[in-house]
Amino acid sequence: CPPCRAFTPKLVEFYRTHAKEKNFEIIYVSSDQDERQYEEYYKEMPWLRFDFRQQRKRDKLMKVFKVSGIPQLILFDGDTGNILCTNAMEQIQYRDKKGELFPWKQH
Repeated sequence: CPPCRAFTPKLVEFYRTHAKEKNFEIIYVSSDQDERQYEEYYKEMPWLRFDFRQQRKRDKLMKVFKVSGIPQLILFDGDTGNILCTNAMEQIQYRDKKGELFPWKQH
């Protein structure tokens, strides 16, 4: 989708700049329509990914985390599994482009 394509380069830059220093990982969960699209789009991403063929699990994740639109970037605490921030995309695009306040917490 165009919003995903517009956001991905920003996320790649953020990841390459901050992932090691701030100790985080991204896992890409696809909403692509077919595996070819998924593989082609993933070539741009330097992070982990959820297996495209696990669509039932993907659908369950989207339901559990109330994903209603894409792209969506949710920040979890890696130790507890708790959600820290459901608007991480907005943080990267508008509020904290340099990652100075990362990890973001929902208020």
